[in-house]
Amino acid sequence: MDLGAITKYSALHAKPSGLVLQYGTAGFRTKAEHLDHVMFRMGLLAALRSKQTKSTVGVMVTASHNPEEDNGVKLVDPLGEMLAPSWEEHATCLANAEEQDMQRVLIDISEKEAVNLQQDAFVVVGRDTRPSSEKLSQSVMDGVTVLGGQFHDYGLLTTPQLHYMVYCRNTGGRYGKATLEGYYQKLSKAFVELIKQASCSGDEYRSLKVDCANGIGALKLREMEHYFSQGLSVQLFNDGSKGKLNHLCGADFVKSHQKPPQGMEIKSNERCCSFDGDADRIVYYYHDADGHFHLIDGDKIATLISSFLKELLMEIGENLNIGVVQTAYANGSSTRYLEEVMKVPVYCTKTGVKHLHHKAQEFDIGVYFEANGHGTALFSTAVEMKIKQSEQLEEKKRKAAKMLENIIDLFNQAAGDAISDMLVIEAILALKGLTVQQWDALYTDLPNRQLKVQVADRRVISTTNAERQAVTPPGLQEAINDLVKKYKLSRAFVRPSGTEDVVRVYAEADSQGSRLVIWIFIICPLHILFKVPAKPGQSTVSALNRDGDICQLRSLSHFRVE
Repeated sequence: MDLGAITKYSALHAKPSGLVLQYGTAGFRTKAEHLDHVMFRMGLLAALRSKQTKSTVGVMVTASHNPEEDNGVKLVDPLGEMLAPSWEEHATCLANAEEQDMQRVLIDISEKEAVNLQQDAFVVVGRDTRPSSEKLSQSVMDGVTVLGGQFHDYGLLTTPQLHYMVYCRNTGGRYGKATLEGYYQKLSKAFVELIKQASCSGDEYRSLKVDCANGIGALKLREMEHYFSQGLSVQLFNDGSKGKLNHLCGADFVKSHQKPPQGMEIKSNERCCSFDGDADRIVYYYHDADGHFHLIDGDKIATLISSFLKELLMEIGENLNIGVVQTAYANGSSTRYLEEVMKVPVYCTKTGVKHLHHKAQEFDIGVYFEANGHGTALFSTAVEMKIKQSEQLEEKKRKAAKMLENIIDLFNQAAGDAISDMLVIEAILALKGLTVQQWDALYTDLPNRQLKVQVADRRVISTTNAERQAVTPPGLQEAINDLVKKYKLSRAFVRPSGTEDVVRVYAEADSQGSRLVIWIFIICPLHILFKVPAKPGQSTVSALNRDGDICQLRSLSHFRVE
């Protein structure tokens, strides 16, 4: 390790004084102008990680669904997974080190992780379409180079595509070819084969409107669409030709505002979906005959996928274990439908994709989705071996096994992938002969509300049981329990954010008439915790007006409603 060269190049990517950043589930994210030094240092760290694992490591320059002015970076481990937790700590330490401490921090990481500095390093780099991304990705490559590593610059990629490239490179091509052409061909071939197997279709002509959030998803979907056009026609909106990235469009906007993106006109019962800025999230939606908007989020996507996979396993006659992994934000109706109707076990983890992905790996088939539309399915080696033996099965079982084989190829098992998930959903709807309305009608979501509370220190709250129960402060969980037990199918939880000083609150109950009840769930615990002011002689609950309107809630400076 040439410490002199590192010091020299680091001075060209100087750290702004006083800036402190935290590497989280999404890596680093902040205003683009503050990230040059971080990118250079993540190039250094990626080279060290590559040397330590003796594998290709990835670096993705993106800020996903954040505004266009932001940017970010995250590292991808050898099997396309999120960076290991211990290395997240190294990333934070290295990014925040002052210039005079850089050499010491790099040496500490190398010694702690037993990195052989003579080992070759290879890093692949991808970026999204933000104006700042090209320059910032060059800073990553500077960091890789100064540590003697080699790199391959893929240029413009969706985040899931970079995960796919890393996975392919570290499995000797067994998972697929580590090229865009390889990605397009693998997914499209599987999709077209599945569509050919569909004996009937809920929609005679399969077409789909896709909101691409003015992001990278539009470029890549346009490059790919001719590969699968015989099975699906896509019409792209917010394709980056005009409009700003993620502004009034994209999966996060649609889910948060419960309305279609700007620039897309929707006819009655027309099937539509939205990607986020780096195309790792997807949500579906439609307008019914009365013009009402219906959102189909990650919970209902997971339900469609896991139900279909369970049915395939039953047809094949294989006794393989399948599980669905959710977070505390999953709607209770989805959990009940999966467990009670489909007889699929459901497990809950802490919020964050890395937690869901890790839990899903425990099953022969593990399906995970966050409510925001980020998710995928994982298949064990045992499943893939069983499917390869399908030639020995009778015709009906062999047909089901072939479907499963194609579904496995259609999923991006390295990461949640909007393009891959879109094709999986379209294939399943065709194979089951379902319209979007019939899919939506599988179950009815319980009415729910979410709240973001700005606080001075989020650490005042600690949780257990996958963040569904509060441990501290004393009395908070008891107050929640007292409220929840009074109402049918109700639950509520309070959890600290993982990245900012806010507390997130979620509550749901059994009917639209319980809107006030939901806000009671929220306000009473927070009254105990944050001492929300009420008029003399008036409870916090009665500060709300009779029909549960939240305008008075908004007037309390402690709160911002999402």
